[in-house]
Amino acid sequence: MNFFKTLKLEVDLAFERDPAARSRLQVLFLYPGVKAILSYRFAHKLYEHGFYFLADWVSKRARRKTGIEIHPAAKIGTGLFIDHGMGVVIGETAIIGDNCTIYQGVTLGGTGKDKGKRHPTIGNNVTIGSGAKVLGPFTVGDNSKIAANAVVLNEIPPNSTCVGVPAHIVKRDNVKIAPAKIDLDQIHIPDPVSMELCKLRVELDNLKANLKNDNPEE
Repeated sequence: MNFFKTLKLEVDLAFERDPAARSRLQVLFLYPGVKAILSYRFAHKLYEHGFYFLADWVSKRARRKTGIEIHPAAKIGTGLFIDHGMGVVIGETAIIGDNCTIYQGVTLGGTGKDKGKRHPTIGNNVTIGSGAKVLGPFTVGDNSKIAANAVVLNEIPPNSTCVGVPAHIVKRDNVKIAPAKIDLDQIHIPDPVSMELCKLRVELDNLKANLKNDNPEE
């Protein structure tokens, strides 16, 4: 695909998926996600032809301009939409399928323990909510959704929705498998910190009750 066809595809895609977009000119000149992806496409071509320094230079320049870091060696299919984008990091051995959506603050990274393939493989039609971290050389299956701020450390089957820290699956093939109301609206998501605080509160109440039973005169 030549540059102008790629440019049109990326602009049309962002315009269709973002309800706040008012015109394609706005998308072309003002959307950091579009600029980052176009820069990545150019850097990736340079990387494939062995121009590693130039590829890295293009990548680093795009990061300074957009706040989005995509390693030029990563493999990204068509139709990737990065919404807002600030703080997105896509690692060297990451693979992303077609028609995926990534929100701001997402990391497709490694754990520091793996060699060779260190970063995740994301299937087709996957949505990753803001602040989510997907860490390790496993696969996130097609048509899956990862909730905002989830930390995914293990493989996710196709057609799944996962939430939490660490992430767990709450829906698969449109069937709920855990008591959670979630369709990646990024609002109705269990707060792991609040859940832990509630557990500590219950344990504290139990300790107080035990102490009172041991010392009834007090």
